[in-house]
Amino acid sequence: MTEIYLIRHAQAEGNRFRILQGHWDGGVTELGRRQIALLSDRLLPLSFDAVYASDLYRARLTAAAVYRPRHLPLRTDPALREIHVGPWEQQFFGNVLYEEPESAQLFLRDPLRWREPGAETFAQVGDRALRCLEEIARRHEGQRVAVVSHGVTLRCLLSRITGLDLRDREALPMLLNTSVTVLRREGGGWRVTLFNDVSHLGPLEQPVWSGSPSLRHEPLDPHRDRDYYCACYRDAWLAAHGNLNAFQAEPYWIAAREHLRQDGQSVLRLLDGDRPAGLVDLDPRRASSLGCGWLSLLYLRPEYRGMGCGIQALGRAIVHFRKQGRRALRLVAAEDNAAALAFYRREGFSCVGREDGAAGTLLVLERALSERRDEL
Repeated sequence: MTEIYLIRHAQAEGNRFRILQGHWDGGVTELGRRQIALLSDRLLPLSFDAVYASDLYRARLTAAAVYRPRHLPLRTDPALREIHVGPWEQQFFGNVLYEEPESAQLFLRDPLRWREPGAETFAQVGDRALRCLEEIARRHEGQRVAVVSHGVTLRCLLSRITGLDLRDREALPMLLNTSVTVLRREGGGWRVTLFNDVSHLGPLEQPVWSGSPSLRHEPLDPHRDRDYYCACYRDAWLAAHGNLNAFQAEPYWIAAREHLRQDGQSVLRLLDGDRPAGLVDLDPRRASSLGCGWLSLLYLRPEYRGMGCGIQALGRAIVHFRKQGRRALRLVAAEDNAAALAFYRREGFSCVGREDGAAGTLLVLERALSERRDEL
């Protein structure tokens, strides 16, 4: 009897930012790292003979929960990668839902009919994953093996093994981060003895897709959106300082237009479908000599605060400047803006300096843009 422990990777950046990750090789969040530690504790009493993983970072780091304590080698295989989604790679899900609604609904609800130019099909993913698993089982007959892979890939694989329809999201849901599914191979067939189990996470577990909307973005129009930008900055100032003393909209609008002139994707309207939700303003030049990107403004309308949308806005700044090779992201926040400071500290920012602002002291905050801190 061969026993295979199928494990989905820990929470990755793309899960929080609401990005279609595919083969994009992003990092793992702080929550993901805690999930990995708890997974390691859960599996510690068990012996394993081999550990396999997708060659993407989020899977390899999760596999460390198994191979490191046992001093086993990690065997990586690209056949265990997530589905490649072609032109959707590294796109924010809110934009895909809005710009290609029919195709997005097929991806979610009727995946075997989904097609995008340059993307894998779900059938192709199932084929490669099953071939890989069969080879692992053949190679390790009578042993216990851990296999770390990805959400869509594991669904496709389990659909092949169990015969469950990929459209049946109740019987075959998206597996949770660091979930454990156990397969037994006997007499040439497969049997599922444990499915999508996250009992090791306890109260720590948080859903990948929360109830908050998937926001989309579009570049600010410098000819049309002056009033929108100024209203956003005015509300952000009021939330930060409690009053509008020393506030002048025009200098900020002039600076935003210059940001757009330098980089047409640096100032973004955030929307929930067609409903305005906020704004992200990035300064392409400020702190660039230090290797930093600069976040001039992250604003959400009041109805979108406190519901998980802030990280989607911040994710746009992180992805934007990471593509440019910046090492860190910087911003300033009012010293007395407790809500903003709490948010940024939760997201890995620390204070690196102070500045005098028109309405009081500003803290200069910085966070590294790389989430790859572990040598593998």
